[in-house]
Amino acid sequence: MNNTDQPAAAHGTGEWAASNINVQAGCEHDCRYCYNKRMAIQFGRATPKSWASPVPNNAAINKDYQRRDGTLMFPSSHDITPVNIEACLIVLRKLLSAGNKVLIVSKPHLECIQRICDELVEYKAQILFRFTIGSADDSVLKLWEPDAPAFAERVACLRRVHELGFETSVSCEPMLDANIDDVITAVEPHVTDAIWLGRANRLRHTLAMTCPGDAEMRRRADKLISTWDNPAVKALYERYKHNPMIRWKDSVKKVVGLVRPAEKGLDI
Repeated sequence: MNNTDQPAAAHGTGEWAASNINVQAGCEHDCRYCYNKRMAIQFGRATPKSWASPVPNNAAINKDYQRRDGTLMFPSSHDITPVNIEACLIVLRKLLSAGNKVLIVSKPHLECIQRICDELVEYKAQILFRFTIGSADDSVLKLWEPDAPAFAERVACLRRVHELGFETSVSCEPMLDANIDDVITAVEPHVTDAIWLGRANRLRHTLAMTCPGDAEMRRRADKLISTWDNPAVKALYERYKHNPMIRWKDSVKKVVGLVRPAEKGLDI
């Protein structure tokens, strides 16, 4: 088999889940590095300003869902926020009552996560929470994720769902500064599944779409890319390769030579 015959490696959401569901187009958190925002702008579905004012997908909200093969990720192209929590709960209940295993991914708001835990507690065994925390520095989080919760609130959400007996995990993708060890130290006691580490993907290209003409963000992108150059990624891998809690996104696997699964949703 030559290289062109080999199946493409699973990447992005495909590393974690076989399929995904969303209830709106756009996201209130308005993260600058967002792939989905870039794609929406690129194909004329949004502008850099309109993305932060989402449009509900009523067809997805009102749909009757069946059980699917493999883990289902919810959401994947937006977040769970106080604005859309009602729609999210409607869809989550449908997915879970149909017997699906659901990976709930969020930069979490405590009020939203508490409602999910309270109202969907009967489906606890089918839920894995994965909270995105790319830095322990609120100034860094605010730069890249302007309207997402602060570090303390995200850790509080993680601690709460762990105390309630839900399965928990963390995504540090993208790693937003050099101090990712601070995040790992803070979250590891509250994680039952895994802590994922990954670099920002196609950052300059994304910022050209999401932050057009912003010279400061281009400078910040250059700094972040140089922070996690290949030698830094290899050093990070050496530091944590024997920690069973740490898993590696495709952006790291490619650099350090790990096997890149072709099958979606293996979460390895």
